[in-house]
Amino acid sequence: MQKLLIKGKKELIGKISISGSKNATLPILAASILANRVKIKNIPLVKDIFTMVELLNFIGLKTKLIKKKNIIEIFNSEKNINTLAPYKLVKTMRAGVLVLGSLLTKYKKAKVSLPGGCAIGTRPVDLHLYALKKLGAKIKIKNGYIIAEAENGLKGAKIRFPSISVGATENALIAAFKAKGLTILKNCAIEPEIKDLISFLKKLGANIILKGRTITIKESKIKSSKIIHEIIFDRIELGTYMIAGALLAKKKLLIDKIQPKIIKSEIDILKKIGIKILIKKNSVIIIKRKKLKKINIITKPYPGFPTDLQAQLMVLLTQADGVSKIKENIFENRFMHVPELKRMGANIEIINKTAIIRGPTKLNGAEVMATDLRASVSLVLAGLIAENRTLINRIYHLDRGYEFLEKKLKNCQAEITRV
Repeated sequence: MQKLLIKGKKELIGKISISGSKNATLPILAASILANRVKIKNIPLVKDIFTMVELLNFIGLKTKLIKKKNIIEIFNSEKNINTLAPYKLVKTMRAGVLVLGSLLTKYKKAKVSLPGGCAIGTRPVDLHLYALKKLGAKIKIKNGYIIAEAENGLKGAKIRFPSISVGATENALIAAFKAKGLTILKNCAIEPEIKDLISFLKKLGANIILKGRTITIKESKIKSSKIIHEIIFDRIELGTYMIAGALLAKKKLLIDKIQPKIIKSEIDILKKIGIKILIKKNSVIIIKRKKLKKINIITKPYPGFPTDLQAQLMVLLTQADGVSKIKENIFENRFMHVPELKRMGANIEIINKTAIIRGPTKLNGAEVMATDLRASVSLVLAGLIAENRTLINRIYHLDRGYEFLEKKLKNCQAEITRV
């Protein structure tokens, strides 16, 4: 099993280019089932994407992945289509459930394994099924599979989500594409990745209006022409490297291929902590920090502070003066990195849903274990600032969502090796 070996205390200098968004690519790949021909640019070369491509191939689509250009081409000949998403392909990747909406709206039936992914909470698919039932699907769960059908096609409906869910919003959006009549979704997630999905669906022929947290979808016909779409940048990868720069920039760290306005709340919070950030049109520059201030934050749906950056921010706050607090409001089990950080010397206490971080503390290298995607990269950050060497186990979590992480950090003088 592969591990990461990190020698800490090496200052970072240079440039990091941000990859395409994993969380934007996955639903767009799922929605590609609706299309005839698709070309998607700027996809990240990470494990979750490869798994989704394998799933599309299993369903019967033809795919051509051009790794050197981060491009995938997808062709649907409508021959030998399999409306099954098996456990072996969905068990490691929660986004596999997104093919449910595509298969239902195009082929009127689907059998999709209940999903896997990171063990950061229950994350039930109840809201996905709630929306699809409202659209007229008949659904049952049997032997670990969601079995859904809509013999006469889906029908438009008014749906108000009981709570905000990114995945359920995406599945409902895709399913409503061809639903007869008008669909109105309320209390939707409005992450940039969802807006990117809407942009893709519009190119495909969808009539979609987004206003506040309400999305209106009119029955649409799928265009037969080839669709070309470029994925937005990965804002979580950007936030991760901004925090790395805040911890270790020698003088300054340039991060490019981004749109700073999308991460306004993250930038505001980092500035409050004491990080100097120069904002350009398509890049940010992180200036070497002198002193970090304590802060209290709560993770919230976009445009609030993202749960996917909580673990990374916690590492930063171990170096801040005073007592900081992070309340985790999205997932109930997203503090699994805390015991590993404490093994490295962090002073962190968990009370209910809140992490209390006392700093600044000196971190020491240790052998640690990654428990999920974002926890794994928080341990990388901790290893970069720790004394001596850190060995991170179970880095397959990391490979699900970060493209060329070691290469990008090595190019900025970090000592990090896969062993």
